[in-house]
Amino acid sequence: MTRKERYQFVIDFFSEHAPNAETELLYDNPFQLLVAVILSAQCTDKRVNLTTPAIFEKYPNATSMAGASFEELFPLIKSISYPNNKTRHLIGMANKLITAFNGAVPMTVNELVQLPGVGRKTANVITSVIDAQPNMAVDTHVFRVSARIGLTSNATTPLAAEKQLIKYIPKELVHKAHHWLILHGRYTCMARNPKCKECGLQPACVYFNKQVVNKK
Repeated sequence: MTRKERYQFVIDFFSEHAPNAETELLYDNPFQLLVAVILSAQCTDKRVNLTTPAIFEKYPNATSMAGASFEELFPLIKSISYPNNKTRHLIGMANKLITAFNGAVPMTVNELVQLPGVGRKTANVITSVIDAQPNMAVDTHVFRVSARIGLTSNATTPLAAEKQLIKYIPKELVHKAHHWLILHGRYTCMARNPKCKECGLQPACVYFNKQVVNKK
């Protein structure tokens, strides 16, 4: 199977079986999503969703969060991984939104990465989820799954994987493909015990054909 054929198989499969794939983070507006994505770094979406309601109730916008002290915000975040850094990031992010963007969440990657706690991956998530921009956020799930299937090859960094993925995925599907790969990695193609035998991507998957079929 050529790389082009592999991509087409994967796209066809997910288009049929996961046509409405979307983020599992709960949010009502761009500011809430930005907070949730910052908190989700090296933390599960489930844990973030348990934590954010209290944060959103007390700090519904950039103005209110910018006025928070570390001591006020930290107790609401302490159950999340790296709470010290994330508390500082959220307060810094909110202040930057006020001073540089009139309190509104910008919708370009170059602007978003100016915010404390926001790297390229987070910026890609925000722009793709909110604005359906063709930006591919490569987290550990996307990086692992795309390599295993064979969508990427010799990609040693998230940026390298991102460039390969957006090269072959149709522009109008990039924002959705991000969720396809994340959810597949979260529930089927897990790091330690991938559910290869029940995976519908078997015919196209390099990992399955090398590690499972060839070992029979």
